[in-house]
Amino acid sequence: MIVSKIGVIKNMSKQSKKNLIIVAIIIIAIAVIVAGLYFFEGDEKVDYRVLSETEIPQQIANQVIPEYRTLERALACVVDEKVYVIASRGEKPTSGYEISIDKMEISDEDGIKTLMVYTVFRDPQPGTVLTQVLTYPLQVAETGLTYLPDQIELKVQYEE
Repeated sequence: MIVSKIGVIKNMSKQSKKNLIIVAIIIIAIAVIVAGLYFFEGDEKVDYRVLSETEIPQQIANQVIPEYRTLERALACVVDEKVYVIASRGEKPTSGYEISIDKMEISDEDGIKTLMVYTVFRDPQPGTVLTQVLTYPLQVAETGLTYLPDQIELKVQYEE
């Protein structure tokens, strides 16, 4: 004898119906969580170490920095199979301007890997006696990346 689906549900006990509803809700909740993790995956933090002036590879110091130091930007390059990030503030009219890399994250949207370099810019305090000389505040960091990203974005936060 063939029983219709509606007939099976009607013949189920109240407890069985509750169990079926609970299982269905759990399955839907798991599906929503998995879909959320897939679509709203967080950005991946990038390990890095800020280099002192004496630690900067000569190739970066002699070729990259002179070419890009007048620009406010972040860029990356590979030297000896290591990925380095340079964050610069551009040309400034006096001493007292600073930049520091706060964190780096990499995101992947539609197969395009974007490195976001978060920096903090500090300007000299008003009334401070400053040396009247052109300066080029920048920081160089050695990263844990094994490849160059497709894009790089400089994210700036000003601090007083």
